[in-house]
Amino acid sequence: MFSLPLSPEGTAFQRDVWEALRKIPYGETRTYGQVAQAVGQPRACRAVGMACHRNPLLIVVPCHRVIGQNGSLTGFGAGLDAKAFLLQMEKKEAQSL
Repeated sequence: MFSLPLSPEGTAFQRDVWEALRKIPYGETRTYGQVAQAVGQPRACRAVGMACHRNPLLIVVPCHRVIGQNGSLTGFGAGLDAKAFLLQMEKKEAQSL
């Protein structure tokens, strides 16, 4: 892992969400609800989704690791095929570590 100082522009809530996303371990996922809980706003699932949508640093701020409550893949700026690819790649590599 590496540390990369970032300061993307966004609302305080968006920055909190983006920081929470950076804490999701490689090869793992979280639901929108879990991210909302992590930022202290347990009812803000949709707002978490919007923060992911406005994420200016795809991959670096790994919004692809956020999934629907039922495990479904939902929105990703680069498309759902790319999201599925990234999640599979990370899961496979994490298992080999």
